[in-house]
Parts: sequence; C-alpha cells; structure tokens
Amino acid sequence: MSTIKAILEASADGTLHLPLPPELRQGKLNVVATVEPAESVKGPKGFGCLKGKIWIAPDFDEPLEDFNEYLK
Repeated sequence: MSTIKAILEASADGTLHLPLPPELRQGKLNVVATVEPAESVKGPKGFGCLKGKIWIAPDFDEPLEDFNEYLK
C-alpha cells in the first residue's frame, strides 16, 4: 500500500487529476480521498516550528558493535 498526499487544483469541469507514479499505473486501485480546502491543511511554518520534535539519541556517537571487527 502506498500513501500519496497532494494538493490538487480542480479543472474547469470540476474534476481532479491525480498524477500517479509509474509503479501504480497498472491494474486497479482503491482510492480513499478526503476533500477539504487547502487553507485548512496545517503544516510546519517558520523557524523553530519543529523545536522538540527532532532528537538525537544520547549514544549517537558511540561505536556500533556491528563494526568492531573493522575498528581493530
């Protein structure tokens, strides 16, 4: 299953055209859509908006056991 998120602009006839990646262009697809105005789609805005969302593990710089034989 693949998830595609897109903001589409309606054509003059009121239809939406969703471009599909090549791997999804064959066969039948089950499509589930939520239609809402693009203004209501919220996302990160401005500097510092992701503060506290990104972290690095305390042992990030520690050597990995998987590579011990290469470090000798």
